Amino acid sequence: MTTRHEGEAVDRGAPADLTAADLLEGYARGGPTPVEAVESVLARIDREDPALNAFCAVHADEAREQARASAERWARGEPAGPLDGVPVAVKDVHLMRGHPTRRGSHTAGAHGPFTEDSPAVARLRESGAVFTGKTTTPEIAWKGVTDSPLTGVTRNPWDLSRTPGGSSGGAAAAVAAGMGPLATGTDGGGSVRIPASFTGVYALKPTWGRVPHYPASAFGSLAHTGPITRTVTDAALMMDVISRPDARDWGAMPPPAESFAEAVAAADVRGLRVAYSPALWGIGVDPEVARLCERAAEAFEELGAHVEREDPPIADCREEFEVLWYSGAAKAMEGTSEEDAARVDPGLLEIVEQGRRYSAVDYLRATAVRMALGEAMGLFHQRYDLLLTPAMPIAAFEAGLEVPPGSQDPRWTSWAGFSYPFNMTSQPAASVPCGLTGDGLPVGLQIVGPRHADGRVLAASRAFEEARPWPSLVV
Repeated sequence: MTTRHEGEAVDRGAPADLTAADLLEGYARGGPTPVEAVESVLARIDREDPALNAFCAVHADEAREQARASAERWARGEPAGPLDGVPVAVKDVHLMRGHPTRRGSHTAGAHGPFTEDSPAVARLRESGAVFTGKTTTPEIAWKGVTDSPLTGVTRNPWDLSRTPGGSSGGAAAAVAAGMGPLATGTDGGGSVRIPASFTGVYALKPTWGRVPHYPASAFGSLAHTGPITRTVTDAALMMDVISRPDARDWGAMPPPAESFAEAVAAADVRGLRVAYSPALWGIGVDPEVARLCERAAEAFEELGAHVEREDPPIADCREEFEVLWYSGAAKAMEGTSEEDAARVDPGLLEIVEQGRRYSAVDYLRATAVRMALGEAMGLFHQRYDLLLTPAMPIAAFEAGLEVPPGSQDPRWTSWAGFSYPFNMTSQPAASVPCGLTGDGLPVGLQIVGPRHADGRVLAASRAFEEARPWPSLVV
């Protein structure tokens, strides 16, 4: 296996390898300063990113300036917020004041003014976080792998020949490689959970509306904003910040009633009713993935949960998901000139054309199926507190491809059947690393909760993390 570490020394123990929680404790107790942490992260980016291509822009000077300001606040004992001085990478679909948002496309965002932050970025900025740059995404975040005509192919730090997944593939690759402890991601059909599973990091797709989202996505309420981190505690710390209200999102929920960080500190699954569905409606799962997820489900039983093998009462909704997704893609690319279209991802052009052919009645039929799925899962969760499934049926495949070699189906939805149903139902769902294949590639377990049970999903994730610590490239 070709990895980023072959033939080179690795600076183990550098501040870049620390979690956000560890950095914050160090800032308060005289450990590495924000300046030292950011310099370490920037050095890691300089060393690792030429091979990985996880960043489409690095804002080194600005990050150093923000780090110096943070260090001064910590020296005065006056941190701006709970993430003051922590390096954060921002997926390049989120607006960032002073910088373009290109969305992996030659057609978007090249000209300013760049005057707004997206809600997650705004809340992180208010908290004192340090922005190191923007991470790669496929064009308009349309597929479950990360390559685009604008930024090229992003690679997996566990094996440079493999994809990190997508669409938040740059964010996940950055976190996995130690190029920062926190990254923002978006998930419209699996886009934080797919790359988390493929790169061995943690990601949460929150309940829709839990994290404010602006500008409104062309993919509507399929699209969620969520954290990508190396630990569950860091994800909870980030959720406490990014779930704060923003008046620009008409669909955002009120502030959460509890701290997510407190929820994971008291992680316990004893007595919970847990369903384990190894294949949902019959998805084909790689035997190694199936074995690792089966062992992960057994861990919940060992932790005191009541685990039953039970499939939720839902059928494959790929056709309906694609009606909604392809229609959203058509809306997102609306007004693209013939000249610009020549520089657009050919796969994206194909689904845009298909999306344009759907009628309003087609869209409403798909929406009706979505509502029925939500009802079915709501009733299912009256019997079960959590649902466990594989996050992905496969481990990471070759970079630069939309589907694994030899696939007879050209679209990414053919292998993402565990993820997109829970965008249809708006439920919180996380991917937690649960082991490595024989080739040394990460595998993720998906933990799904009922709508609004984000704290429960995080707490269960933390309980599993404590019971089965997962391998990491940096710690």
